[in-house]
Amino acid sequence: MSLLTNVMHHSLDEGYAEAAARREAEGGEGLPTRLRAKLGLAAALLLAAVVVTLGAAQARISAPTLAKERQQLIDRINRESSDADALQKNVDTLRNAVGNKQRDVLQKHGGDKADLVALLAGATAVQGPGVKLVVDDAKQTKQSSGNGPRESSGFSDTGRVRDRDMQRIVNGLWQSGAEAVAVNGQRLTALSAIRAAGDAILVDNKPLVPPYTVLAIGDGERLSTAFQNSADGLYLRALQQNYGIRTSISAQSEVRLPAAPSLIVRTAKPQEGAVAERGTDTGKGTS
Repeated sequence: MSLLTNVMHHSLDEGYAEAAARREAEGGEGLPTRLRAKLGLAAALLLAAVVVTLGAAQARISAPTLAKERQQLIDRINRESSDADALQKNVDTLRNAVGNKQRDVLQKHGGDKADLVALLAGATAVQGPGVKLVVDDAKQTKQSSGNGPRESSGFSDTGRVRDRDMQRIVNGLWQSGAEAVAVNGQRLTALSAIRAAGDAILVDNKPLVPPYTVLAIGDGERLSTAFQNSADGLYLRALQQNYGIRTSISAQSEVRLPAAPSLIVRTAKPQEGAVAERGTDTGKGTS
């Protein structure tokens, strides 16, 4: 009974009592807890204000230098752009001059067939009935899981129009009876090249932007029907059905095509040795 009485009257031992007394004594001598928290918050705010002030001062000091460098860069860009525009204008002027001289040569030496030669060479602008074929990328590209007509090891099939697609379209129009063809305003000739640079399509080294508008001179209804029934027309239809490429073709009462921007005129000349050898052989034959 004495043990139970001792436990009931002395629930905390002397160690706990001493620790409690010591904490009470230290709290009375130091700062209150709430005051210490307020002082810590004030110190943090003061430090943040100092950092912000120093940053603002540094930004104000460096702002004129940055503004000066930015203006110098803008002036340089404007100057270089003006120079590039002037050079491009000079190139266009020289190209037009060369083109005019080439057309004059074709007119001079073409004789009665000058107009036909100029038409076949793309040296003159033409107009007449024809077709308008618009080809555009699919709204959403998708990966191909099979061996489609555009499959290659270089990239997966998608809904993007490729350079070889344009090659087949143009060749199909020529084979269907087109007399002159232009893609996005670029007149095609027998020396024109349709190539790719990444995902961009180049016609005579000039990049094109979709949608691709192909204009062709010819009998509109007959040309449209012949192309759609050709192998290349069926190929284009397969691209539309399998890859979502958007196409539309319509006969036009009048189509206007510009002249080719630059022509490469080549002439064939017999070699002097071949002429001499032919004359010797002829002399031997007649003797």
